[in-house]
Amino acid sequence: MDTPVANLPVAFTAPMPGFEDLHDFSLRSVEGAAGLYALEAASTPVRLFLADAAVFAPSYAPPIPVAALEALDFQESEAPQVLIVLNHSPGSTTVNLMAPIVLNRSTGRCTQLVLDGRDYPLRAELNSL
Repeated sequence: MDTPVANLPVAFTAPMPGFEDLHDFSLRSVEGAAGLYALEAASTPVRLFLADAAVFAPSYAPPIPVAALEALDFQESEAPQVLIVLNHSPGSTTVNLMAPIVLNRSTGRCTQLVLDGRDYPLRAELNSL
């Protein structure tokens, strides 16, 4: 699923939690790091690093509601790309498995899910996946 992206405009179906005032984003691959992306806001200097779950956490398979898939306009033959937010701090890198971003690469539409329950941690150590 990891195909390099030079600059893909993305539109969220609903604002991301904590970034309600931001609407225009672009996604680009990080050169030399397969499966790593930068999500950048157009109107303000906000950048999040995202990892392709298929590359960094291949066993991660969060439930994606049918309504979310419909809102992203998937065609029958298309598969969603699941991205997870990276959080780096000195000594460790964690990923947010509780709130994956589901992307339709052909349309640039995406949504951030907030999963219920305790099955998916907010801060999972990247090297443990």
